[in-house]
Formats: sequence, C-alpha cells, structure tokens
Amino acid sequence: MTKPSTRGPSGAAALPATRAYDEVAVGEVLPDLSIPVTRTLIVATALASRDYQDVHHDPDLARERGSKDIFMNILTSNGLVDRYVTGWAGPAAVVKAIRIRLGAPNHPGDTMVLTGTVTAKSDADRCVEIAVRGTNSLGAHVAGTVSVRLPEEAR
Repeated sequence: MTKPSTRGPSGAAALPATRAYDEVAVGEVLPDLSIPVTRTLIVATALASRDYQDVHHDPDLARERGSKDIFMNILTSNGLVDRYVTGWAGPAAVVKAIRIRLGAPNHPGDTMVLTGTVTAKSDADRCVEIAVRGTNSLGAHVAGTVSVRLPEEAR
C-alpha cells in the first residue's frame, strides 16, 4: 500500500486535511505537542503582540519584580493554544472561542507540553469543545477550553 503524499502538485508541503465533524468523538485525545520555551520565543512573541512589559524581555527587571527570569505573556500562550487545536482540526476549521487561565509561568529553558481532549459536540452548529492543558516543569501553565467549528466533510 502506498502512503499518501504530503506534497502538493508544486512539490511544496501540502496542508493537512481538515477534520470532518462526524469523524470526531467525545473523549478523543489530541496528540501531545511539545514546545521548547526559548528566550527568543518569549521576547519575539511579546514584541510581536506589542507587549512591551519589561518582565517579558529584561531578566534583571523580571527578577527585581520577583520572577526567576523573563516569562511568556498571555497573548503568546493564547496563540499557542490556538495553534495546537487548529493543527489537529485542520485549516478549514473555525475557532469560535478560546477561554484560558494561566498558572505557572513559562520561563526560558523549559518545555511546555500541550494536551487536549474533545469534551463536547454540538450538532446544531458542528462545533466541538476541546479541553486544553499546557504543562511545564513547574506545573500547569495554561488550562482552558477551545470551541472550534468543523466542516461536514473532510477537506
């Protein structure tokens, strides 16, 4: 049996297929996603989201304010949760809501592991709800839910 190509007609990497609503079941577990938390990731994403708070780029001032080092901002955590769910759901999925809470900070040199489970489905609008958790060496960094609408058929 031949494995399907992950390349498009031009030889470029093809987009992953979007999950169809009917092929998703409550209780389905999403694959883990490990994200190395680098100093560059923390600083670049804080600046990209126009968050100029010194605790996201200045280690000395972060320590002065009681942290062991700089730490990731909530906009980056939110974006990584979105990336995690849409990476599983596919490019035609539509994120309807993200509700998260932060816990332990993400410091440089750590790894955040995102996990998720489908907790509900709504036939009326083809939305699925996914409980998401991101943990690092200090414990839970982020926890919450993501609601995503899926198409009727895989694309």
